[in-house]
Amino acid sequence: MLVTLEGIDGTGKSTLLTALRERLADLDPVFTREPGATWVGESVRRAVAEQIDPITEATLFVADHAAHLATVVRPALAKGKLVISDRYSDSRFAYQSITLEGVIPNPEGWLRAMHNGWSIVPDKTFLLVIPVDDALSRLSTKSGREHFEHKEILEKVQNRYLEFARAEPDRFVIVDALLDKDEVARFVAEAIRQMVAHGRKQKRK
Repeated sequence: MLVTLEGIDGTGKSTLLTALRERLADLDPVFTREPGATWVGESVRRAVAEQIDPITEATLFVADHAAHLATVVRPALAKGKLVISDRYSDSRFAYQSITLEGVIPNPEGWLRAMHNGWSIVPDKTFLLVIPVDDALSRLSTKSGREHFEHKEILEKVQNRYLEFARAEPDRFVIVDALLDKDEVARFVAEAIRQMVAHGRKQKRK
């Protein structure tokens, strides 16, 4: 089972992932992330830091996704493991479709086409949603910001995420990221437990 955590920067995904490590330890899940789970992720982070050509940046993200699937996600799923990823392909469709606006026609369609036939769609995606100003206030202590971390871009990205959620209501679960972090972690952990229990029942049938 593949579960992903999505949302704009500042929604608390990393905090949630840390809490889930403790709350779901008995399920022995594989925790991972994009980018950064593979060596390709380091190239992605460098590309973001240097603000290189957006097409180069986008294709590096796709390459990292491919390596992530090959070395982490597919092997874990093949063993019947629960995989929880901090960001996944929806981040690409949300963020890079915005940074590629005006560079290529139909950026989202282009990105999705690059994933067709080999990527894996998550079983469930928890989308953390928060007012952009609140998200930015959480990022204000950082020394410098990535080019994604600006109000205009984050507003567009969050709207794109919400479009995805409306298009796939069975996969997406919208989470109010303004709630107390323990409440968020408790809700997500319990939802994942129910999914795992349901999956085990289906296998026994």
